[in-house]
Amino acid sequence: MPRKVMPLTDVKVRNAKAKPKEFTLSDGDNLFLLVTPTGGKLWRHQFTFNGKREKMALGAYPAVSLADARAKRADAQRKVAAGIDPRAEKKAMKEVHTSTPVQVEDSFEAVAREWHITFKPTWAESHAETILTRLERDVFPWIGGLPTGKITAPEVLAVLRRVESRGALETAHRIKTVCGQVFRYAIATGRATRDVAADLRGALPPVLERHHAAIIDPKEIAELFKAIYNYKGGFVVRCALKLAPLLFLRPGELRHAEWGDFDLDQGMCNIPIERMKLTKMVKEARKGETHLIPLSKQAIELLKELRPLTIQSRYVFPGNRSFLRPMSENTVNAALRSMGYDKDTMTGHGFRAMARTILDEVLHVRPDLIEHQLGHGVKDALGRAYNRTTHIEGRIEMMQIWADYLDKLREG
Repeated sequence: MPRKVMPLTDVKVRNAKAKPKEFTLSDGDNLFLLVTPTGGKLWRHQFTFNGKREKMALGAYPAVSLADARAKRADAQRKVAAGIDPRAEKKAMKEVHTSTPVQVEDSFEAVAREWHITFKPTWAESHAETILTRLERDVFPWIGGLPTGKITAPEVLAVLRRVESRGALETAHRIKTVCGQVFRYAIATGRATRDVAADLRGALPPVLERHHAAIIDPKEIAELFKAIYNYKGGFVVRCALKLAPLLFLRPGELRHAEWGDFDLDQGMCNIPIERMKLTKMVKEARKGETHLIPLSKQAIELLKELRPLTIQSRYVFPGNRSFLRPMSENTVNAALRSMGYDKDTMTGHGFRAMARTILDEVLHVRPDLIEHQLGHGVKDALGRAYNRTTHIEGRIEMMQIWADYLDKLREG
């Protein structure tokens, strides 16, 4: 397991003193603060693109805060994952803005923000925040500075393709809808003559129908977790309901989980690849590997509470009739039904979709971290599959953020 780097704090950055020679302070995940002999504090991010190790500047402290630097690093990492060189893109955007002056009030970003302010009072606060976050993360960096009336359909499609490339097809469709609303607002206010987003009908693949019902609205998630914590059924089943969203496992992987997979002292779970729902070819190629799952404090606490009851079984969640067998595949779904959630509202598999959606669209965690933790086939910019320990620090942080978020929802 790689040595853990303690993240920087605002106090540590602010108090960093100059030395005769420049030195760096690491925040982890390839973000550094370069302190110069003259006292300058410069943010630097390292990344690998086309097999070469590159370094890019993210600005100077305090103009760029620690939080700002982390956000810029995440943005650069998303671009690399999509096959885009963030340094080259930054240079190209600078050239565009330098050679093509734009009236500020006519730029797509200005029009979009004006539209957002106009209609925000009619939306739920969470919905308004989600829309603005999507625009700031996925749209403004690419076309925000361009004249709204001169943006072409291919330029908008390029924006959507970047979102689609990270596996967020449904989000890409929603961004297309938002862009269309902005263009129509621009037409109404005399800053554009047509909605070019309308020309992209059929350009994106359709979103496939969900096979596993899932609750993805925060308010409904809060009610679900209150119901789970008040569940009157067996203790083992209640623990399975609580742990399902915290472990990101598929239902079959969850019920077949064994105590030997867990190291509660290290806060890690290792599920053998052979027990995961993967193709035979993938299992053969990765034979002997394990899927690494960082455990949040809440997950460790639940497992420690459950262990005295089921430790005599190899299975964490043994069946009611025999400790020699895992719980039935229908147990979790049956518990959900007993709490009033039918098969079209929530399923055991739906906890994965819940985590995937909220982490991406509400908590804004890097998509590659989410997909890797879900056990999907994530690849880097060179098409190579990530190994099991890739970005482990980021995944540890993500799992704790997710567990804390669920607690806050449940506690109101």
